[in-house]
Amino acid sequence: MSTLFHSIKEDHEEMYEYHDQYKRAWDCGDVDAQARWARQLTWEIARHAVGEEIVVYPLMEKHLGDKGRELADHDREEHQEVKEKLFKLETLKPRSEEYHVLLTTVMESLHHHNDDEEIKDLPMLEPVIGEDASKEAAKSFKKTKKLVPTRTHPSIPNKPPFETLLGLLEAPIDKVKDWFAAFPTESEMKEAKEELKHKDHDAAAGRAAAAAENH
Repeated sequence: MSTLFHSIKEDHEEMYEYHDQYKRAWDCGDVDAQARWARQLTWEIARHAVGEEIVVYPLMEKHLGDKGRELADHDREEHQEVKEKLFKLETLKPRSEEYHVLLTTVMESLHHHNDDEEIKDLPMLEPVIGEDASKEAAKSFKKTKKLVPTRTHPSIPNKPPFETLLGLLEAPIDKVKDWFAAFPTESEMKEAKEELKHKDHDAAAGRAAAAAENH
């Protein structure tokens, strides 16, 4: 059973892979593939964000005191910004330049946010709660993702219990919309999963390299 850190990192890696697939489709002008991978990416971001807000951030607030509350509030603010951008994205066409630029901006924000979680938040939380609790939290996180909305809803509160209750009301509506949306094919997803086996984004090393370049 994976720990909370590994479950969160696994999601982050999937986001980056889906975005890579989208960029390839953009580069070769395949509009249908752009739409499929953009839907897969935003679907994953929406579920991941709410899963963290319901499971992970309350743990940080409970076990890390004032620092945990500060980090959780900061993370929620960053999530809100991403949700609002993704909500706007729903009104645009994947083949448009505006859509591409906005999605690129979303991913730039998420890279910074995700790196913070991998470098600061989770390494601070996991030693405090212990390995068993981390594994239980990972299990809860994965279960929660199956129940929450699959599209962003910026107007929904980003803290339990109201996020949980209102999210459960929105989730069935989102799932109906998903039935009519185009997602990557089974073979496309299989190829992407295979690529993921050979990728490992090292947040700390990446941030250190970027800082070195700026000095």
